[in-house]
Amino acid sequence: MCVCTALGALALPSTAHAADTPLRDLAAAKGIHIGNAVAGYKLSGNAQYAAIAGTQFTSLTPENAMKWSSVEPARGSYNWAEADQIVAFAQEHDQQVRGHTLVWHSQNPGWLTSGGFSAAELRAILERHIATEAGRYRGKIAAWDVVNEMFNEDGTYRSSLWYNAMGPGYVADALRWARQADPNAKLYLNDYNVEGINAKSDALYNLVRSLKAQGAPIDGVGLQAHFVLGQVPSTLQANIQRFADLGLDVAITELDVRMQLPATDAKLAQQAADYSAVVKACLAVGRCVGITGWDISDADSWVPDVFPGYGAATMYDANYRPKPAYHAVATALGGGGTTPPPGGACTATYAVANQWGGGFTANVTITCPPGSSLTNWQAAWDFGAGQRLTQAWNAGCRQEGTRVTCSPASWNGSVPSGGSVSFGFNGTWSGSNPVPAVTVS
Repeated sequence: MCVCTALGALALPSTAHAADTPLRDLAAAKGIHIGNAVAGYKLSGNAQYAAIAGTQFTSLTPENAMKWSSVEPARGSYNWAEADQIVAFAQEHDQQVRGHTLVWHSQNPGWLTSGGFSAAELRAILERHIATEAGRYRGKIAAWDVVNEMFNEDGTYRSSLWYNAMGPGYVADALRWARQADPNAKLYLNDYNVEGINAKSDALYNLVRSLKAQGAPIDGVGLQAHFVLGQVPSTLQANIQRFADLGLDVAITELDVRMQLPATDAKLAQQAADYSAVVKACLAVGRCVGITGWDISDADSWVPDVFPGYGAATMYDANYRPKPAYHAVATALGGGGTTPPPGGACTATYAVANQWGGGFTANVTITCPPGSSLTNWQAAWDFGAGQRLTQAWNAGCRQEGTRVTCSPASWNGSVPSGGSVSFGFNGTWSGSNPVPAVTVS
């Protein structure tokens, strides 16, 4: 059964226009996919949501529609309507689909979790489930999250219906059954808090290495990337690289960056830097194949329901307007060097005025068009290529790690409607001196 929607010609409402070049085109130019998790009922019932999903992304992940409780709520009784709808939408919009997920400890139907099945019965049920679902979408799914969230934080196996009945071998079995059902789909293991190098990611690394040694079909690992503001691991790129060095693809599969509410301009600027850092880490490793966000907008996000007091985790606000995080992602993908502030039209332009061996001078100009203004502004950016700030004028600037933050001098803290202020600085560089994306608030 297929519930299809006719949304291919939808125009993005004016409040949701984000950039001249959609993220999907910028990502394609970099050789990666950019995706998001979606719900079928929102694709058919929310024009803004559907327009963003269809125009900005090259990959869609069913948020819940392919989980066991959704597709087989009663034993032997299947409901494919929402999953079919999402696959149809993706096909209409020239997008790939990431299947999520075949085996998980959570969101399983009551008949399964309370059935009192023996280990042999559970093994047969799992094999049938994978064959049925992956077989239904054979040739329509680019990649499957075959097994989701296998480990505890200390790297031990999570106690689950599957592990308790079948031991750690259930992972290899699931991969083999998925390969039989959908031979051309990429097969992934997917988990959270494995983005940096730690005990949990070490366990995933060792498991994948063992699976490859066994000859089990494993193509990639998914790093979920549900981050807290300002806590993107410094070892993210190195961790991606070590999995790639095993001959695996790596994908960022569920990216969001939650903050304690209320959101402020400073928090949104930090969130933009966090999103940018993730994109840059992926682009730096050849086998990092794509980045998928988790939920289109803050209005759709799972975060407030699970983490009380936190939210504002996505690239779009609750009114489907692009946030600084969106512009930071676009810039990191090569879309330009200027990031608009949240809800306003004032912009910051960074320009290298002079450059010589080992040193350079640069200027930042903050401009507000008629109708917009700033008071006690702050400008911030990341030096991603090792540059160091040495001296600044007309602003107080400091650098902590890669992050540079500049505040006004006593005489230029206000940017009037239709006006601008500028400040400059000297710095050092080695190897390259790319123009960073600047946020201003």
